[in-house]
Amino acid sequence: MGAYILRRLFLIIPTLIGIMLINFVLIQFVPGGPIEQIIAQMEDGSAGATDRFTGGGDDSNNQSENNEYKGARGLPPELIEDLEKQFGFDKPPVERFLTMLWNYIRFDFGESYFRSITIIDLILEKMPVSITLGLWSTLLAYLVSIPLGIRKAIKDGSAFDVWTSGIIIAAYAIPGLLFGILLIVLFAGGSYWQIFPLRGLASEGAADFGFFERIADYFWHAALPILTSTIAAFATLTLLTKNSFLDEINKQYVMTARAKGLTEFNVFYGHVFRNAMLIVISGFPALFVGIFFGGSLIIEVIFSLDGLGLLGYEAAINRDYQVFFATLYIFALIGLLVKLLSDLTYIWIDPRIDFGSRET
Repeated sequence: MGAYILRRLFLIIPTLIGIMLINFVLIQFVPGGPIEQIIAQMEDGSAGATDRFTGGGDDSNNQSENNEYKGARGLPPELIEDLEKQFGFDKPPVERFLTMLWNYIRFDFGESYFRSITIIDLILEKMPVSITLGLWSTLLAYLVSIPLGIRKAIKDGSAFDVWTSGIIIAAYAIPGLLFGILLIVLFAGGSYWQIFPLRGLASEGAADFGFFERIADYFWHAALPILTSTIAAFATLTLLTKNSFLDEINKQYVMTARAKGLTEFNVFYGHVFRNAMLIVISGFPALFVGIFFGGSLIIEVIFSLDGLGLLGYEAAINRDYQVFFATLYIFALIGLLVKLLSDLTYIWIDPRIDFGSRET
């Protein structure tokens, strides 16, 4: 088992390099960039951009120079060269990519192009929002899907199974983006009821609330985002649970247990339940990753939640490549590690499974 874990950990390295390389190459063909963003801000008269990237606003030469170029069609080549050198764009792409990898291995993500904060601090600030939403969504999916899936397996082919299957298919077919917008329109003051808040995870002045008031306020704000991110996972997990239980119910040992005179309750919860739940429980890490990655971007953008998904989206829009690649690296690393954890969960639940005996 130790050898298998080491192999998987070593495989994470080329996988991460491949993910970063593909995105790095694609970025080279995307029009615009951080320098173009800064130049546009300077030409629009943004004092913040001028001060930050030209050495401050107290230098009269810089100020007169900027005034001269605001009305011109272009900026001086010297200024552009300085910006390229500051951001490292004066180096060949291969050297920039290798430097980025070396820094990321040491978790040195540098500083945002447009924010006066280190990227690691920025990620640590945003990560709790995405992780907590992913955990609550996964937990809700399990609390609803497992009882429903078991009931559907027991009532397979009945009217209950048929109409619940219709609901599940509809839930699976609805895109998260559309479902989130529908919830906003219905329950967040879009056109009908103003029951839930539209943005954020806390009310103004929430810091002055009592402990239980803060918890209630959090779930009041998080209700719609959690429900939105749960909808697709709920459908998948319900069908997985049903099929897992149906597969166990039709096995020979169940027929043998019934022939021995055991009650349906003892057969189901004494034998079937334990075996059928193996695949459901062991899939928890994978389901969390699916919700975490698949839902964080869309949900956080729709509901203006200050998490990693929104951070990565804003970084892509603003061409803040430092933040974009750092969030991509963190997302990929977490996904690969949780995938390994998912395999180890199988072994923990069912010791008969031995990945270590498999040939690579």
